[in-house]
Amino acid sequence: MLPIDWSDSLPSYVGALAFGYLLGSIPFGLLLTRLAGAPDIRCVGSGNIGATNVLRTGRKGLAAATLLCDILKGTAAVLLAYTLAGRQLALVAGLGAFLGHLFPVWLRFKGGKGVATSAGSLAGVTPISAFTIFLVWLVVYKVTRYVSLASIVAASALPVIVGILVVMKQTQGAVLFYFSLGMTALVVWRHRSNISRLLNGTEPRFARK
Repeated sequence: MLPIDWSDSLPSYVGALAFGYLLGSIPFGLLLTRLAGAPDIRCVGSGNIGATNVLRTGRKGLAAATLLCDILKGTAAVLLAYTLAGRQLALVAGLGAFLGHLFPVWLRFKGGKGVATSAGSLAGVTPISAFTIFLVWLVVYKVTRYVSLASIVAASALPVIVGILVVMKQTQGAVLFYFSLGMTALVVWRHRSNISRLLNGTEPRFARK
């Protein structure tokens, strides 16, 4: 687990944030579907560029590749920042990757919902939390077959899990807790249309296949 230290200068923070943002803003869902000759993913289903919407094209392989790439860009941002700039900037770069996926400059700041990239960033900082969140997501999805509900519940559980680890002194303090609160708020906000459909009973489920 990476220790967190905030002793570096402001330019270092900005550089790490920008580095993570540019890496996170790569729209793999859009790029992979275009390379495969599939329709523009922004004109399919929800219009989202993430793996769930790619799956709606019927291309399971592309959806899996999108999911993996969206996860890895978050993890890569953390680990590369750790290698190039030190431990204290790894979390900043992970936050940048998460924001880049949500608001990519290449797509006029209209990106994905951040679930996979936040998980990847989290895995690079605190793997225990990432694994626990994945288990929460999997259980909720298996029971309900709602990807959105599983994502919302998993994101909402993140600050609780990180808080427990902070109390148990398995993380490096309150900064990570505040980071997790911010990620949770943004993920839930990006799912606001899904929340409305869930409340109205119109949110689509994935079939049991």
